[in-house]
Amino acid sequence: MRDLRVSVTDRCNFRCVYCLPETDQAANFYRSKFDPLKNPTPIKLALPPSQPKSQILTFEEIERVVRIAAELGVEKVRLTGGEPLLRQNIELLVGKLASVPGLKDLAMTSNGFLFNRKAQALRDAGLTRMSFSLDSLDEANFKKMTGREGLNEVIRSIRLAKQLGMNPVKINAVVIRGLNDHELVALVRFAMAEGVQMRFIEFMPLDSSRGWLRELVVSGREILEQLSNHFTLEPVVSTQPSETARRWKVNGTESEVGIIAPVTEAFCGHCNRLRLTADGKIRTCLFSLGEHDLRGLIRGGADDATIQRRLREIVWGKEDRHHIGESEFEQPERTMSCIGG
Repeated sequence: MRDLRVSVTDRCNFRCVYCLPETDQAANFYRSKFDPLKNPTPIKLALPPSQPKSQILTFEEIERVVRIAAELGVEKVRLTGGEPLLRQNIELLVGKLASVPGLKDLAMTSNGFLFNRKAQALRDAGLTRMSFSLDSLDEANFKKMTGREGLNEVIRSIRLAKQLGMNPVKINAVVIRGLNDHELVALVRFAMAEGVQMRFIEFMPLDSSRGWLRELVVSGREILEQLSNHFTLEPVVSTQPSETARRWKVNGTESEVGIIAPVTEAFCGHCNRLRLTADGKIRTCLFSLGEHDLRGLIRGGADDATIQRRLREIVWGKEDRHHIGESEFEQPERTMSCIGG
């Protein structure tokens, strides 16, 4: 295990259709796709409850877990949420983590809406990479997908991250059939113009409404076929076997496109990720049905050696794969906003 995703909050200021689809537009989209004969379960439209502040790990507790994990071989940490920039004084945590011995890479995934307010402080504290969610370049469709206006703010954030020398800057787009699958080419052209990397992600069953339908998944193969009709793509040979994205360089440019296809082309066998939730639970997979409590150990006075032993036990029990699309698949109780991407 070399990669630790750290969720710093389970709160978010967006209501994305694939995560927290709690808007009328999102509900109407799902309802228009549902076949009540095939999918009799009604769509649930209720936000998952957020944890009280007392249950959320402090910066010092997060730093301790990261330090112990780094001693066991973790080299990369990505701060996630919810929306991580909603956590007050997040730059102080970045500063603490940037000085952890053995940590080689410190990044953040954000919707970008608040990035402008914290960008310089985050960079000064030691944040080196940013990934931004951008699912649409059309203002109306952006609002439909995210539940709010904010396209211009996200674009400004992408440009500011580039100006501050963060490298690479990535754009993540979750592709949903009938919603934004017609914008793939436009998103690649935008990424080329901005000098950032583009990542397309298959739609996964991690939404709070339980509205995910297999028919709405645009497969990685379909995405590649659509892009290949417009661009000459050269495969990039990865030197990291645990990499989740298959990547291509757009011929004649420095731009790169990646496709992350966990539904149709699972990469479970070489996954090297662990996830720490905002309330101190370790998840060994996005689709884990169980979680492992570290907060209780930390606040119960456990020493570092005890926490190390527990982390080793957890890693040895990591699932061999997920079961999306199989009859026994069960969607996790907690949604993406609570797990951390």
